[in-house]
Amino acid sequence: MPVPRRFDRQPPERDSTRINERIRVPEVRLIDETGAQVGIMKTQDALRRAQERDLDLVEVAPGAKPPVCRILDYSKYKYEQTQKQKSARKHQQQINVREIKFRPKIAQHDYDTKKGHVERFLKGRDKVKVTIMFRGREMAHPERGEMILNRLAEDLGELAIVEQRPQQDGRNMTMMLGPGKEPEPGDANGTSASAESSSQEPEKPARRQPQQRPAGSASPAELEPDQI
Repeated sequence: MPVPRRFDRQPPERDSTRINERIRVPEVRLIDETGAQVGIMKTQDALRRAQERDLDLVEVAPGAKPPVCRILDYSKYKYEQTQKQKSARKHQQQINVREIKFRPKIAQHDYDTKKGHVERFLKGRDKVKVTIMFRGREMAHPERGEMILNRLAEDLGELAIVEQRPQQDGRNMTMMLGPGKEPEPGDANGTSASAESSSQEPEKPARRQPQQRPAGSASPAELEPDQI
């Protein structure tokens, strides 16, 4: 029976920022709660000044000589830093690289199926590494693999950008496709919203032209009662 390992778990990450009594240096360069430079003073005096304001003395630049400390509310400061990191991760675009493999003698049905997978990956804003796998005597005809890759790039020209042209790598030939430019919100199928609205505007009816009478003829109002 194996002996359980008791010390293989990592301890919880400890906050390395030194605050208040954890600051052991004799002197610090102090910045007060308003952001003004106070200057170099003894650590005990700086700590007493922070306690009088019901705030914390936080070491913000431990590598400086003397270290730079600031008077602030550490709990609020730490919360704001956490929110900034979350916001930065949220706006950071993550691009995955997918890989799909073809054979030089691939049938048309399999080609269409795998092309659909590549199209789905590109619409999901992922990069796609397309690989042609050669076996045995197929290595004597690398042009077949290059022809398939060029055909795929041409078929997906509206969705993909060729970031790496076909390259031979041992028994494989690879090509890298990246997602194309995203259409703008008002540009659906290459047509702007203003153009669509103008095309959908109903046509105004043409003005009715007055009917011309032959010369010498009289209107019904000019005829006598017995001539009507």
